[in-house]
Amino acid sequence: MGPDGPQEAIARTLDTLGTGAYLVDEQGLIVAVNARGEQLLARPAADLVGRDAHDLLHRTSGGEAVPRVRCRMRETVLGGPTQQGADEWFERGDGTLLPVGWLATSCDTRPSATLVLFHSAERPAERSPAGGQLSELERLALLAETTTLLTSTLDIHEALRRLINLVVPRIADWAVIDLIGERDEVRRFAVAHAEGDTVMFREDLQGPMPPVPEESPMPLSRALRGVASSVVAPETYHGPPDSGIAVEQRRLFEATGMHSAVMVPLRSLHDVMGALTLGRADQPDRFVPADTALLEDIARRASFALENARLYQRQRQVAETMQRHLLPKLPRSPGRSMTARYLPAPDASHVGGDWYDAFAVTDGATALAVGDVVGHDLEAAAGMAQLRNMLRAYAVSQQKPPSKVVEWLDRAALDIAEVSMATLIFARMSENADGRCELSWTNAGHPPPLLVTREGVARYLTDGHGILLGVAPERARPDATAELPPGATLLLYTDGLIESPGHTLDEGLDRLRRHAAALARRPLESFVDELLTRVRPADNDDDVALLAVRHGPGRSS
Repeated sequence: MGPDGPQEAIARTLDTLGTGAYLVDEQGLIVAVNARGEQLLARPAADLVGRDAHDLLHRTSGGEAVPRVRCRMRETVLGGPTQQGADEWFERGDGTLLPVGWLATSCDTRPSATLVLFHSAERPAERSPAGGQLSELERLALLAETTTLLTSTLDIHEALRRLINLVVPRIADWAVIDLIGERDEVRRFAVAHAEGDTVMFREDLQGPMPPVPEESPMPLSRALRGVASSVVAPETYHGPPDSGIAVEQRRLFEATGMHSAVMVPLRSLHDVMGALTLGRADQPDRFVPADTALLEDIARRASFALENARLYQRQRQVAETMQRHLLPKLPRSPGRSMTARYLPAPDASHVGGDWYDAFAVTDGATALAVGDVVGHDLEAAAGMAQLRNMLRAYAVSQQKPPSKVVEWLDRAALDIAEVSMATLIFARMSENADGRCELSWTNAGHPPPLLVTREGVARYLTDGHGILLGVAPERARPDATAELPPGATLLLYTDGLIESPGHTLDEGLDRLRRHAAALARRPLESFVDELLTRVRPADNDDDVALLAVRHGPGRSS
């Protein structure tokens, strides 16, 4: 089971909130609710999930349904800004009305979702000590922002920058993040200071840190071991230092002028990831021990988001390393030049399934393949490797048309656990009886090859098209053939080159065709690189594999 996506990650954190909370989808249907929410509403989750939150819960003080056009919560569900309010009523499971204070904030997830936080307004809202002036709703708003903003990114550095912007200057003038990396080495990732509305970073205070001492009672050392949170003053580090970390902490307090600070561990379910320090220099109020509850809440949410992002990055590194080592060296073929590219997806959750291959077979032909295993994870990368190796084995050992090779591959793929479905083009390039270059191929549900003549005529090879692998392995597959004129370029590619959320597939294919025709006279390496620059969509969230072959005379390198 892979790491959670952003929406699932938010749903999992609901029970860590100290207030009622539910998550609704873009239609306003409840998709998750926490235990405190069940208790306040006197309704079990089974009676809430899948129901329209507005219709089920929202009432006037007299118990009548609130018209949808007057519901501010629904404005947020429909894409509006974060909103909060009081003097609203929810209908409980026993028919009684619960006066609530509430906050609704949209989550930056796909599909979109909205988080609604609420608490009983039957008694005055408590004041949170942190910051001295945060009301209960402001505290809930901060926690909601922490959850939604940090779980909507899979980039660790971006998540930490968002964390800093959440707490500075709302709670503190200074924020310091120390991270524990591989082999337990500590790095001071950020030292940030609020200057008006701008957050500035002190790079001179950032960088590698001494190792964490095992027995030190000093606050940061204890936080980095996950032992405890502490409220700290500069005097804490005035005595003889017991470690290199204590030396760095004295330097930090002297350089920043902090008169009060709180240090809390960044601790996941599995280990300690680092520590968060919030300090005050310009704000006069000192932190007190009661402030640690809110800051530990923030640190817990940050740690969950960081662990999820770290899992994604580790998965991506493994998949990319695996894929790059498995993608082949291209064969040399007289009279032809060949080049290939593999570009990983920008999102760690979208890496693994795209591949290309090219190799010589015993009858002198050159085999070409480009494919895409359905899925975007390490299993897809493993399935890709198995599929590619099986295709090679069949193609080399059996001198058969491409359709027969892919039919055998389709039946064999049923036994590959990592491959549920895949698309593929498999082709053979050889000389025909007239001594001309001939391409024979079969297409298993893949975008069609593009043939570009030296004169700039570009056309898609749409024949030989069949269904993708893994759907009907018993079905016969078609073959197609075409001659390649001298100087022509054949382009095989995966759908990441042409697909994007904002454009149709036909638009992507047309864009590729026009740019390929315009670049027909470019040397092959330049042709491919410039084509990727011009054609690959800016909002692409998929990896791309591309294989280009140029036949016959003409400048090809």
